[in-house]
Amino acid sequence: MKKFILGTKIGMTQIFAADGTCTPVTVVQAGPCAVVQKKTEETDGYSAVRLGYGETELKKLNKPERGVFEKLDMKKGYRFVKEFKPENVADYEVGQEITVGTMFADGDSVDVRGTSKGKGYAGTIKRYGNKIGPITHGSKYHRGLGSMGPNTDPGRVMPGKHMPGHMGSETVTVQNLTVMKVDSERGLLLIKGAVPGPKGALLEIAESVKA
Repeated sequence: MKKFILGTKIGMTQIFAADGTCTPVTVVQAGPCAVVQKKTEETDGYSAVRLGYGETELKKLNKPERGVFEKLDMKKGYRFVKEFKPENVADYEVGQEITVGTMFADGDSVDVRGTSKGKGYAGTIKRYGNKIGPITHGSKYHRGLGSMGPNTDPGRVMPGKHMPGHMGSETVTVQNLTVMKVDSERGLLLIKGAVPGPKGALLEIAESVKA
């Protein structure tokens, strides 16, 4: 069975093995989620399930979002709804609860997707790691973006030129992370290493595609 769940990043800490080895981990509040919709080949052209995470009142959702849950006669809605493609959609039913304990086990390899921290408007040195200019007094070109391109031919800035601009706040997937511990009682996942986003960020956790 393909494994997947939605969660919230709590923060980072460290755990110690029996031999004293220290491992940095990210603590994720994973689930509980609910199946809110099934997509099939007959009706949608592909198979998938949509998971809802983060219960909320229906009146706090906009009309299209609220309509999804009203069709299911649900008294509460979910703040986040994401789509996953399991091996067999028939194994899932609308309204079925998915918890971290039923999905994951210690030692699993997962891919974690989230939105990276926004850094605002940044120059090329911070954004791309470009080399800094001379720091001497007469240079007058310390943190510039460098040569803009050819002079006469072709006489234009070439595509892909590193330029200042908006940095961060984009979808990032970190692959092949190891689940160090699953806390079924509290719904926690301890994942080795760092994952995208700030504390409180939504995360999509799925079985690794390259494991």
